[in-house]
Order: sequence, then structure tokens, then C-alpha cells
Amino acid sequence: MEGLRILTEAECDNCIGGEAITLAGVMAILAIAIIAVVCYRFFISAEGTVKLPGGFQFEWGRFR
Repeated sequence: MEGLRILTEAECDNCIGGEAITLAGVMAILAIAIIAVVCYRFFISAEGTVKLPGGFQFEWGRFR
């Protein structure tokens, strides 16, 4: 492992963390928001169908 060295106390004090947890939190909130909007659109629509992988199919509204 070339080019590696031990950091000094001053260099360690300048290292800040938390970027990964912040990014994960933002991505989780974004995913929840997208799912909430999709579910809301499903519930307010008069009729429609959804086909999911695995052979699942949902239909609602007027049936023929």
C-alpha cells in the first residue's frame, strides 16, 4: 500500500465525516416521497391497471 501515511493530529482534526449518512438520508426521503406520490395517484384515479413483475396484476375502477 504505497503512498499511505499516518495523519498528524491537525490533519485528523480537519477530517469531518457524515457525508455518507446525509446522502443516505436524502435518498431515503426522496424514495419515500416518490412512493407517496405514486400511491396518491393510484388512489385518486377513477380506474386503471398495474402490472408488476412476477405476474401480479391489479385493476380498479369500472369493470366490464
